[in-house]
Amino acid sequence: MIKNFIKNHIDFKFYPVTWVVLFTALSIIPMLMFVPQKFGFENGLLENIQMIILFIIMYLCLSAKVNVNFFKFAALALTLIIIREVNCGRTLFFPIPGEYHKYYSWRDLPWPWLGKVVHGLYGTWIAIVSLIFIKKKVYIDLWNTLKNIKIPFWSILFAIFAMFMGAIAEKLTNNNFIFEEGFELLFYVSILSLVWLYSRNKNFII
Repeated sequence: MIKNFIKNHIDFKFYPVTWVVLFTALSIIPMLMFVPQKFGFENGLLENIQMIILFIIMYLCLSAKVNVNFFKFAALALTLIIIREVNCGRTLFFPIPGEYHKYYSWRDLPWPWLGKVVHGLYGTWIAIVSLIFIKKKVYIDLWNTLKNIKIPFWSILFAIFAMFMGAIAEKLTNNNFIFEEGFELLFYVSILSLVWLYSRNKNFII
């Protein structure tokens, strides 16, 4: 039974996009050795690359010709991640002049009410996205897909590995920004590979 499940539902092949994931994973080692910590700061090189990857994923979702409703919702959900990446705009719009990698907190701005407004809007957007998930019955598309899905083993493995290492980075690396942002980049590239395979590759399209 387990053997048949693995045979029918798990794909161990390497696809071109899987090699991109592997290259990203391997690049973390030289990044840790040679890349200055400043490139892992808020709005730094690695975070900007992450944003590019997120927008590429959004484009793939919006231009998908299969499971259109699901991928449109996925693009909508991505906006939540993108907004989170810039801390609702705080690190994008409110850096402290003359300081490096330091940003005004919402309560330190000349408009102390702004933080509540921004977080209120973000919370409202989360609620709207959640409502769309229920009203459009995206969960049905998701469940039907999961029942018949073929799993790209390596992309899933790298995504889980990146999540695990990212959690470690936040707790145990003493603010090693390259470690944290490098594995966050790996996670997003893994998600990109999954979206590409499920929206473009005939072996995975349902």
